[in-house]
Amino acid sequence: MSFGATLMGKKIMADNVKLKRAYEPSAADDGTRILIDRLWPRGVKKIDAAIDEWVKDIAPSTALRKWFGHDPARWQEFRSRYAAEVSKHPALLKRLRTLARQGSITLVYSAHDEDHNDAVALRGFLLGRQTKRTPRTARPKA
Repeated sequence: MSFGATLMGKKIMADNVKLKRAYEPSAADDGTRILIDRLWPRGVKKIDAAIDEWVKDIAPSTALRKWFGHDPARWQEFRSRYAAEVSKHPALLKRLRTLARQGSITLVYSAHDEDHNDAVALRGFLLGRQTKRTPRTARPKA
């Protein structure tokens, strides 16, 4: 599944979509800060988080989040399953893309693993990166 990053010819610049943990302080260059977790981050006060929008429905389902468990061995499959879930919310994806085309956005998340989390996957979707993986049974052509 691919989520194209262009609409009417205007590509989303990679620098416009940043990632930041909810436990890190906000910065002037964050742009629009968007919390993308279904649950509010533990121990973070709303005033300290400086969240402009909370888009709960773009977060992975509870079942998917629990299945993934931030296990790097499940990362590729998580991305595929999460892409299927995100595709059910085209209006939310469009909203995030619109904001990213207008300027910087920061996807705020609470996961400890900074490389394998929903924000990393969602950033890839916003930038139009492929979510498909080569099936395990496929072999390279000789």
